[in-house]
Amino acid sequence: MKKPTDELPPLDRRSLITAAAAMAAAAVTPPALSAETEKALQLAAANRNSSRRSKMKFPCDTMRDWIQLLDDYGLLMRLPRLDQDAYEVTALAYRLMDMFGWYGAPAVLCDEVKIDGKWVKGPLIVNHQGHWDTEAMLFGMEPGDLPAGHGSHMYQRVIDHFIKIVDEAGGKVPAIPPVVIPREKAPVKSVILTGDAIDLTKFAFIQSNPADAGRYVNTGSVFTSDPELGMNYGTYRCQIRGKNILGVNPEPGQRAWKMFTEQRKRGEKFAKVSIVVGQDPMVWMISGSALTKGNRDDELALAGGLRGKPVEVVKSETNDHMIPAHAEMVIEGEVPLQEGDLPEGPFGEMYGYLGLKKDENFWMRVTCITHRPQPWIINQFTGVTRGFCTAPTEAFALYRFRKMLPGIVGMHSPVEATGWGIVSIDKTKPGQGLEIGRRVAQIIGLYKVVVVVDKDIDIFDRTEVMHIIGSRWQPYPAAEIIQSANGMPLDPSSPNRPKSSKIIIDATKQWPEEGGPNVYPELNRDLLNKLAPDSFKLVDAQWDKYVRAWKKDGCPPRYP
Repeated sequence: MKKPTDELPPLDRRSLITAAAAMAAAAVTPPALSAETEKALQLAAANRNSSRRSKMKFPCDTMRDWIQLLDDYGLLMRLPRLDQDAYEVTALAYRLMDMFGWYGAPAVLCDEVKIDGKWVKGPLIVNHQGHWDTEAMLFGMEPGDLPAGHGSHMYQRVIDHFIKIVDEAGGKVPAIPPVVIPREKAPVKSVILTGDAIDLTKFAFIQSNPADAGRYVNTGSVFTSDPELGMNYGTYRCQIRGKNILGVNPEPGQRAWKMFTEQRKRGEKFAKVSIVVGQDPMVWMISGSALTKGNRDDELALAGGLRGKPVEVVKSETNDHMIPAHAEMVIEGEVPLQEGDLPEGPFGEMYGYLGLKKDENFWMRVTCITHRPQPWIINQFTGVTRGFCTAPTEAFALYRFRKMLPGIVGMHSPVEATGWGIVSIDKTKPGQGLEIGRRVAQIIGLYKVVVVVDKDIDIFDRTEVMHIIGSRWQPYPAAEIIQSANGMPLDPSSPNRPKSSKIIIDATKQWPEEGGPNVYPELNRDLLNKLAPDSFKLVDAQWDKYVRAWKKDGCPPRYP
């Protein structure tokens, strides 16, 4: 005879995402699932065709391959239509973060989106590198079936994997130069628009926030070049100002900004630009990261090195930029350098606040658009969702800081708490926490609140970090204020951008010579592991039984 908890099919991730997202999109408090819905979800889970989970594909040569991979792993929500005139896509993005968190929400693919009263064919894609698992999938690693809440373990594995890659390459990101293919074999050359046929407003580029200045191309890789500064591509927001006019917004100090500024000083009339939309996942990750910051490296070669396979490229129609041949779209044009700039913004930025309007900003006149048939468009909800896989950037920074500051064990910047930097160290001397924290704060502009913890702390576990700040840290003497340091130009709290004040919190165990207690008591959990070493094994072995009993029977009746 079957026991009540036997052979109840578990709810798979795809079913849970679909059910919860439907409630999230309605912007209401999720109700309890009805018996019928519960039964339908369990039946769907039980009958799920396991063959949908394909063999891990690496590398993904196109963005479409990547989206299919997300679908195979239950990380894609498909919706037929969303009304962006009512900011339905925006509200859904927020609700998904509310329900699943920044590292647990799925990607969204919407076939059509309503813009300015018309249904525009997409698809439009959101949050395509948001989930924890995408960090592993980017490198062809199986994300595994870790329990909910343990994505940080996988994230650490990716960091270790990336550091090994860099170490084996002699301390650099490996490079494989791109290869040129014939234009007739390049999908991005399927449709070529010039002259009056150019109209950016016909594509599924949206206005993300009601207070934004308008619709934006905000996931393009902007390709620029300069004879002295080399080539570069990076992601900058680009405001659509008309059918063939597009703002280009590199921030001061970024490489495209330096190139445009130097070319303007030299009296050059135009800067030739190609903006690539719908890149393969590795090209996209590099576009939004700081892996090449300050270097003249060929980013496409680095993408090839990390892919273990060269990126196939083709020449742009109106300039010499070699661009990924399998992209969804390329917007080509000229940035006037002697005609005067145009206003730009405001735009909802990375801190979750509305960015400042700029009175003068670079812009470009679009001269050509090439694209696949029915191009897929990605929108980044900046400051709402994760934009790209961050483990490679954090791993490369960690690799370099370990060389510079012996004692550093780990580094992490939570994307949902922009401005925080968490550093773990192997403490060997008094004052080491403040010393390392001070140096990190001076180098990394993003780190405004630097928390230094001991190596036994999981820096990816927000709860554990906050617990340790509360239990190991004394504001005096284990804190230090830096009155002025390099910060971020988009920080809404700074009165003197990009400068910022900073604080270092030394949440390591303070030694007696640092003003700490003579004896630190042990953590209760550590004592449980020490004194009852089999207790967690006992619970883990019966975990399904506990959860199923709770799900079926609920709480027992209350008695007076």
